Amino acid sequence: ILEFFYSVEKPEDLADEHAFAQRCVPYIEVDLIDDLDKLETVLLSGVLVLVVDGFSRAIAIDARTYPQRETSEPEKDKTLRGSRDGFVETLVANTALIRRRIRSRSLTMEIHTVGELSRTDVVVCYMKDQVDRALLQKITDKLQSVRIDSLTMNQQSLVEAIYQYKWYNPFPKFKYTERPDTAASAVLEGNIVLLVDNSPSAIILPTSIFDLIEEADDYYFPPLTGTYLRLSRYVIMLMTLLITPLWLLALQNPEALPEGLRFLLIEDEIHVPVILQLLLLELAIDGLRLASLNTPNVLTTSLSIIGAVILGDFAVQSGWFSPQSLVYMAFVGIANYSQPSLELGYSLKFMRMLLLILTALFNYWGFAAGLVLIFVLLALNKTFSGKSYLYPLIPFHGRALVKKLFRTRLSQNGR
Repeated sequence: ILEFFYSVEKPEDLADEHAFAQRCVPYIEVDLIDDLDKLETVLLSGVLVLVVDGFSRAIAIDARTYPQRETSEPEKDKTLRGSRDGFVETLVANTALIRRRIRSRSLTMEIHTVGELSRTDVVVCYMKDQVDRALLQKITDKLQSVRIDSLTMNQQSLVEAIYQYKWYNPFPKFKYTERPDTAASAVLEGNIVLLVDNSPSAIILPTSIFDLIEEADDYYFPPLTGTYLRLSRYVIMLMTLLITPLWLLALQNPEALPEGLRFLLIEDEIHVPVILQLLLLELAIDGLRLASLNTPNVLTTSLSIIGAVILGDFAVQSGWFSPQSLVYMAFVGIANYSQPSLELGYSLKFMRMLLLILTALFNYWGFAAGLVLIFVLLALNKTFSGKSYLYPLIPFHGRALVKKLFRTRLSQNGR
């Protein structure tokens, strides 16, 4: 760049900043800036700024290179088939991963700056000929009206800034993915994807509960296999929600059990109430999960074996827990990972604990009231666009519901 500057000899090249930038700056990403606030932002972001005496605008030369890790397959969103790349913490690389999959002039990426101090870049990605214009305008207005010092926790800070959660309704309104193929597919379906700088995942809007349960493997296999995987996920989700409350209900009403289900009853002496056992195990599972996150990799296997032996065998021998409680909670703890959304998994956990408490207090009526309350929370929930969280079940749309439940063949337009 400096060599080109030294070679400038023609007076017309120095006539104004536009002519100088066009003829004498040998770089692609060049911008002319006359706003001091914007100039300060790009300068603090690492952009080269050239100020020439006599020019009314500064020349910004974006010659930055970004340190980033490899775009390897994310640990959370793994698939049996499909691509093995994933989003990273660099915004430019993430937009390139989507652009690589969608080579269309309709693909639009609008950049916004959020945070008075951090000035974090946020990209809104959509197909301009398919996007919901009302939703796009709503998101744009939210991003432009956000008044926050910094996005300390990246995406979570942004989500809390643009959407006011109701504390009593834990069901997630946003879907997160670390897979570029999933994000690109969502964009092609008319959804909007938000990318936040320094965050290795994308936010997909709008999101219903059916969208949260979908996974990339559903589409990387033939329709029959994909349908089996999807329906299995639905069944496992219902089992994780209901298996322990139903077992507790059976223990409270042994006379209602048929002879073939008598094995569900606990024959040994119970020292700790079953409801307390289940609630303690709910907390213990989260404790083990948090401990595993902070355990060095070289110690993970050995400590897992020790934890399984001590917490499994000796917990039963000491009389704290019954074998049945451990079995059911072990199934629940493992089956929760069948859901691609961690936020949905924790929502189901909270609903399961609510069902357990209501069942323990009010028996049949408590169990029925808990189910009604869960359905009400789902039915009254709204997506970010204001539509029903249970669509296409409520309001009912038969063809759309079939597509959500069953993996159908792709049509000619790829949907």
